[in-house]
Amino acid sequence: MTTLQRIEYWGETHHPKWMDLVRISLGLFLIYKGVQFAQNYTSLMSLMPGWMSFGSFSELLVGHYVVGAHILGGILLTFGWLTRAACIMQLPVLLGAVFFAPFFGNVMEPFSNLLLAIVVLLLLIYFLIAGNGAWSMDAIHAGEVEK
Repeated sequence: MTTLQRIEYWGETHHPKWMDLVRISLGLFLIYKGVQFAQNYTSLMSLMPGWMSFGSFSELLVGHYVVGAHILGGILLTFGWLTRAACIMQLPVLLGAVFFAPFFGNVMEPFSNLLLAIVVLLLLIYFLIAGNGAWSMDAIHAGEVEK
């Protein structure tokens, strides 16, 4: 058994059911943030630091990735389908938020500070390791739901 398989097995056997509620809440929060970023797209683009010499096409790609990753990843996390892939999809966005949050104040209130970005990043890392849990579409599909 490889190290990755051992980590995955440990995550699947040590996943309390109440963490599924945390996963669902995290997914709904990410959907909310994705919609908020889509509605305030110019504010999102103004968060890009001036020293990053992105062209306008690159800025467009990064902005769409942030919005798409939050909305699609949030949906996947909420339903517990492809949870680890959804977490991997979110990691670059949250790493960027943690790295760049100290340079900006609270630009889009509420929920735009460093502490929240760190908490979401840590939860994503947890669900990347632990997986989706018993209350998920993957568990229903695999027939693992207790009756």
